[in-house]
Amino acid sequence: MGAHEVGRVASRHSFPHRRCRGRWLRIVVGDGDMPLARSADGAFRSSPNRDDGQFCRLRLRCSMGVFGIQRGARLGRVDLVYGPALRAAADPPAWGGFMKPGFRQSMAWLHTWSGLVVGWLLFAIFLTGTASFYRHEITQWMQPELRQMAPAADAAAVALERLHGIAPGARRWLVDLPDERDPVAHLYVWRDPGEFPSFQREALDTVSREPVVARATYGGDFLFYFHFDLNMPSIWGRLIVGAATIIMLVAMISGVITHRRIFKDFFTFRPGKVSHRSWLDAHNVLAVMALPFHLMITYTGLITLMFLYMPWGRDVAYQGDQQAFLSEASLSTTIPAAANIAAPLVPIGPVIEEAVRRWDGAAVGRIDVYRPGDANARIELTSSDAAQIAFHRRKVTFDGTTGRIVAATDRNRWAAETQAVMYGLHIGRFAEPFVRLLYFVSSLAGTAMIATGLVLWVVKRCVKRDAPEKAGAGRRLVEILNVGTIVGLPIAMAAFFWANRLLPVERASRADMEAGCFFLAWILAFIHPILRSSRRAWIEQLAFAAFLFSALPIVNAATTGSHLGATLPEGNWVLAGFDLTMLATGLLLGWIAWHVGRKRPTGVGPGHPNRGLPVPAEINAERREA
Repeated sequence: MGAHEVGRVASRHSFPHRRCRGRWLRIVVGDGDMPLARSADGAFRSSPNRDDGQFCRLRLRCSMGVFGIQRGARLGRVDLVYGPALRAAADPPAWGGFMKPGFRQSMAWLHTWSGLVVGWLLFAIFLTGTASFYRHEITQWMQPELRQMAPAADAAAVALERLHGIAPGARRWLVDLPDERDPVAHLYVWRDPGEFPSFQREALDTVSREPVVARATYGGDFLFYFHFDLNMPSIWGRLIVGAATIIMLVAMISGVITHRRIFKDFFTFRPGKVSHRSWLDAHNVLAVMALPFHLMITYTGLITLMFLYMPWGRDVAYQGDQQAFLSEASLSTTIPAAANIAAPLVPIGPVIEEAVRRWDGAAVGRIDVYRPGDANARIELTSSDAAQIAFHRRKVTFDGTTGRIVAATDRNRWAAETQAVMYGLHIGRFAEPFVRLLYFVSSLAGTAMIATGLVLWVVKRCVKRDAPEKAGAGRRLVEILNVGTIVGLPIAMAAFFWANRLLPVERASRADMEAGCFFLAWILAFIHPILRSSRRAWIEQLAFAAFLFSALPIVNAATTGSHLGATLPEGNWVLAGFDLTMLATGLLLGWIAWHVGRKRPTGVGPGHPNRGLPVPAEINAERREA
């Protein structure tokens, strides 16, 4: 690099701040024989005479800190006039370790690599978790047969009457009562071992008193369970998600420490600058915009499964008796032994009224009936979680034949209440429509924050145009994973919705086939960037995702009657809102694809000091392909 180019690099690294006027940084280029000198017109020129006193000295207008000194050191040999301590800090580390010297530099290293290692998994967790805030609404859209339904006033009595007709001698009945977000009652039956079927479920229209005939689908529950267990068997998925969540918390804390001017950076966006500057600004804005929410949702996510991640205190206190812990924490109920004496259940109406009175008007959300039709029957009512932040669900247990209160759990101890509040904050079921929308937008910002961080890692290394040999297999792997995750996962979600509309309604195991379409599309999204250059892979997958989301309302209109032409006049904003959201998502992805397609693949802006330097062969190849 010539002297003029170095001069331009040096001129770009001025540090505006008023507190440090009068400090100087002297840069000597190369071996020291040809230092740069400022001429009368202010330009940098090479000066063969070291005694003329016109060395290239940058006046420091800010407190440089470790980053500024290292930046100067990268330009050449740095001589600092104002102290041996800073002169020593300017020298690059000679010890060859992984971590960087200095606390903030170490945090920057930790932030970069902790975010990269689990970034793709965190993106999937955040995106599916964002969609899970509208889990019931997604299920309603995926079961359009439920469009005209509304809950009945006596839904509890209707549900128990239905259960008495289909499973009179069962071991347990469970009823999830309908509400404004889910208009049908969900019935569950467990029978004693040896009886068939051992488990049975049914959706009931409480107005017509008939079971709902709707297409089989996992609906929003598929995305909800993928969010915290990755649809993996046993507890392995939850353990993997927990480990990634811990690393996410470390990445966020180290990121706050690294960006000491984080709130100032919130108001900084430089779209016309070097590409990595724009990505860095976007990453900072998305991080700061909902930082309290990001910290809350990450930490409370660990609290929801804390006994899985750290069971040792519970095991010591209860000597390994997990059932005793669950009973004392009101998380389970001991099923009484059957008396083998027939006895009818008490009417459910007075029982519900007594529970509502004890809960100061809180609604009943769930009904459990143990040993129905037996003299030892128990009716357990659980409060709805929609009217309170804490997710502890107060319970009242009645004698099923007399209506007498047997047990009640109205309040938790302070430790259990704290855990219940954190659990409730994480799942957000208490949220009204506006608060739920804030949850959705903040979580979407967190998803975009992770995506911009992953892209930034690649873009920063693409900017090093003078070292194309550094673009090795590692960076190529990251680019493939970025495309397959950031664009591939939305494609998989769109394929999941398309399969719901295109698969035959009567098809056996169609719910499993929908899930299979999700994973198949995602796998193909990872294979595609292997066969294409990174830039073409971004453009093609973004364009394809835009098509899938934009065309989804059209496919919905062609296959069902729950289209925008019907739902908008009805004022059914659940179904209409889903279609409009898919259309807006497709338009956004289409705009991004157009923007990526028209952008120069050089990786540098007009004012970048490396502008005009030789272009790496890899980028030239992408140009020819484009």
